[in-house]
Amino acid sequence: MTITSLVRADTTLRRLLTVTLIGAVGRGVFLPLTALYLTTVAGLPALTVGVALTCAGAVGVGSSLVFGHLADRWSPRRLLVALQVAQGAGMIAYVAVRDVPTLILVASLVTLAQQGGTSVRSAAIGRAFPGDERVRVRAAMRTVTNFGIAAGTAVAAVPLAIGTGAAYRVTMGCAGILFLGSSVLLLGLSTARVSPPAAAPVEGGLSPYRNRVFLLMTALSGVFGLQFGLIEVAVPLWVVGHTRAPHVLASLLLLLNTVVVVVLQVRMSRGTGDLRGAGRVMTRAAWLMAGSCLLFAAGGWMSPWLAVGTLVAAALAQAFAEILSSAATWNMSFELADPRRLGAYQGVYGTGYALAAMVAPTVVTVTAIEMGTAGWVLLAVMFLGSGFGLAVLARSSAASVAPASPSPVSS
Repeated sequence: MTITSLVRADTTLRRLLTVTLIGAVGRGVFLPLTALYLTTVAGLPALTVGVALTCAGAVGVGSSLVFGHLADRWSPRRLLVALQVAQGAGMIAYVAVRDVPTLILVASLVTLAQQGGTSVRSAAIGRAFPGDERVRVRAAMRTVTNFGIAAGTAVAAVPLAIGTGAAYRVTMGCAGILFLGSSVLLLGLSTARVSPPAAAPVEGGLSPYRNRVFLLMTALSGVFGLQFGLIEVAVPLWVVGHTRAPHVLASLLLLLNTVVVVVLQVRMSRGTGDLRGAGRVMTRAAWLMAGSCLLFAAGGWMSPWLAVGTLVAAALAQAFAEILSSAATWNMSFELADPRRLGAYQGVYGTGYALAAMVAPTVVTVTAIEMGTAGWVLLAVMFLGSGFGLAVLARSSAASVAPASPSPVSS
């Protein structure tokens, strides 16, 4: 069944995709405005804002773990509703921020709800959809997310053009209201499909902290996940400060990434429905990501027009690597998990990415920007090593699982 047919036939999937789209539009509106509002309207120093948001990121790491475990014990539907409401309320509360303690409190609430919701939603998807469908559903949700964020970012241009505090507050408040309103749709999720089966007690499952294969996969996925910091932080700084390409190319490359993911994520996720397929796809992603780093580095040595072509090729390679690696690691996060403790496993998996998101700005700046070409080469080696590690892990895990056994791989 194609993803289109699945959406038409499945009410649960339609609700999840609709909530994802609404939330993504809200985030797309909110993200471009937050830092500017806090510095220009609330009057907080930029460095202070950065430190406060880093503290909130640390809360998100813990939230991913905690809510993953809770998803194995409590109703994921109720958890998702509560977290959606909390995130909406936190986004609205940003307009009341005037000092650092309030900022840390509000930002932590929003990050807690966002990261916790990701773990709970992943556990719900793992229970509601079998095998290859899970990867396609995650791909569809990621496509919808990118589309929604792009649409929301376009809306954010209005208050940015007006430039008044009132315009910022109204727009940010509306973004929060979108989250509050979408929580109603989550009430209609099928409890029977997304909740842990009563016949499989949590105590009977293998703890993710004792599953060395899963922990290694999480660590390697986190390392490869530094690619998101690369395209969001390092590439704009590199294009503007270290190449002869037009500065506008920095934003166009980000737009190109979004468009490629929206158009190709579902299509290119095919073939990752089992561990062997995930291993093959991850190998391609590793080569593409390494090649992307080398092309970005080469762009710094070229004439303006050659640099433009090289940087576009680098951004395309990165986008393809992002799509393939996301699909492969999604599959591995489900296939290597004990189904009796799916929430806990998804919480651990999400923590790897949350930690990567925390350190990515520093890592990619120190390497690509401070070290220049040598830093890009170092990043290429890092992505190649982590990608090959994931591929080997997927293939060896597939070989060690009996065809008829649904049990997770552990060691």
